This record gives sequence, structure tokens and C-alpha cells, in this order.
Amino acid sequence: MRSTRRTALAGMLAAPALLRSPSLRAAPTVLRISHQFPGGSIAQGDFRDRLVRRFAAAVQQQTKGALTFEIYPGSSLLKTVAQFSALRRGALDFTLYPLAYASGEVPEVNIGLMPCLVSTYRQGLAWKTAEVGRQLTDVLEQRGVKIITWIWQSGGVASRAGAVVRPEDAKGLKIRGGSREMDLLLRAAGAISSSLPSDEIYLAMQTGSLDAAVTSSTSLISFRMEEISKAVTTGISGSFWFMFEPLLMSKSIYDGLPADQQKAISEVGASLEPFALEQAKADDILLARVFGRAGAKVAEFDAPALQKWQQIARDTAWKDFAARSVSCAGLLKLAEKVPA
Repeated sequence: MRSTRRTALAGMLAAPALLRSPSLRAAPTVLRISHQFPGGSIAQGDFRDRLVRRFAAAVQQQTKGALTFEIYPGSSLLKTVAQFSALRRGALDFTLYPLAYASGEVPEVNIGLMPCLVSTYRQGLAWKTAEVGRQLTDVLEQRGVKIITWIWQSGGVASRAGAVVRPEDAKGLKIRGGSREMDLLLRAAGAISSSLPSDEIYLAMQTGSLDAAVTSSTSLISFRMEEISKAVTTGISGSFWFMFEPLLMSKSIYDGLPADQQKAISEVGASLEPFALEQAKADDILLARVFGRAGAKVAEFDAPALQKWQQIARDTAWKDFAARSVSCAGLLKLAEKVPA
């Protein structure tokens, strides 16, 4: 009996040492991040790709390698629009995603690309702690999606024709807006709207199926739109186009991780928001330089033009969105309370 007890005690004392043995540690959890933007490195390229690489490196370090990442830029893992659905099902772990692309599944998300609703970065980022942000977060989490990093981007208009500044400049042009509400705005201004992901704009303008496109400054640069454009309207002085383009995670995957790993993901995600803001603003300025060097006319929105766009937006896009559901109407009212 004594010998048996001694053996058992020895086994118990040895157990912690065995658990600490590198060969017996649990294998790291590999998480996949997908997005539609051009790939680069942690130091160079589209800032959205750089952001997810910074995120992956910081989380891996903070979890001591328990979480590792595979990054798939350029929609190389999944087609652009399909990424949101995959996230909801837990078939994809992360995506940095233009939220309005998911309006077919969650109509409320079009609040994130509502023309003339957000007019400054400060206003957009204030949503995170305002009631509109809390309600949008709840809507997404109920659909299986968690916001990790809040990212807003201003946008401009690249055109094969003249610069699009005022509503009358859009008349007769085939323009990509990026959301149902943007399309309503453009059609009310006399344009012919077209909906397609931003990574398909270049070919559409190159072949003439589009005359102009509205998208983020970063996308206009990354997708080399200066090569096929004669004019650009930047968002340096304000824009009718501000998009919420967050880093998202599958809630079921997040909920299945240990608390310390959840904490690392949330903390690192929030810590990257100043980087996103800085880079988005820098790209607004860089946009003018890139198109100017290419010989394109560079214009800016002015206050009278934006007032015209906003009046059209209120009568069309805002009204249509509010009529879609009680939830949509409530979100719009809350968003209007956030000052610019």
C-alpha cells in the first residue's frame, strides 16, 4: 500500500512538469483573416491590410503564440460579399469589411454608409460610445458578428468625365455608389447607379461600363484608379461619403476562446483605432497628390455642394432607410443625435 501511495504521489507531483513540457502543450489555434484589399506587408501597402497584419502580430505576441493567424488579402479565400455570411456561420474567423455590403442579410448595417449622415471622422468614431453604436453592436452580435476595431473612411469620386462636386455634375453618368442608399442619392441627382464591390471598379471603368465611382480614398489609391480617371473629388474638406469599415470577428469563434484570448483580441483591436484614423486621414491627402501627379483634375467638395447633397439624401436615402423597419428608423434617429 505504501509503495502504491508513493507512486501515486510521484505521479501527481510530476503532472505539472509534464504539462509544462513544450512537446505536450496544446497546438496553437489558427485563425483566418480575409479581406478584399490588395496585400502588402506590415510596413507597406494598403493600410487596411497593414492593420490586420499588425493585429495578428500583436495578438500572437500577447497570447504567447496560443493564437496564430493566416491572412488572405484580395478576396483570395472568399469572394468579397460572401465573407460576412461565412463570418456569421463561424466558417470564417475575421474580416475587415465594408459593412454596407452585408445589407442583404442585415438591413440595419446600411446606416454605416448613409450619404451625408456622417460628415467628419470625429463624428463617426463617436458612434462607438454613443447609443447608436451600442445598438448597432447589439444588432450585429444578435446576427453572430462582433466588432473588433472601429474604422471609418472618407471617400471621393474618381471620374472618366469631369469632376463630380455638385449633384448636377452627376447627371447622366453611370456611377458606382457602394450601397442602396448611395444609389438612391445618385439616381435622384440624375445619375445611373451601379452596385459592385470596390475591387471590381477598375475593370468596370476601364471597359466603360462605369463613368465614375465613389469609394474610400484608400481604395481609389490601392486600386490605381488614377490610371483611368480624368478627375477626382477628394474628401479632404468633407464628403457625402463616409463608410464604416470595421474589423469583424465571428461571435461564435470569439465566444469559444478562453477569456484571456478574448481579452487580447479586444484590447489589440481597440488599440489599432488611432492607427486607422491616422492612416485614413493621410490617404485623403495622398489621394489628391496621386491623381494630381497622374494629370487628373483635383477638386474638393465645398459647403454649398454638401448642403445640396444632404437635402437630396434626407428626401431619398434617409427616408427610404427609415421606412424599412422600426429598427432602421431608430438607428437613424440615434445617429442624427451625434454631433459633427
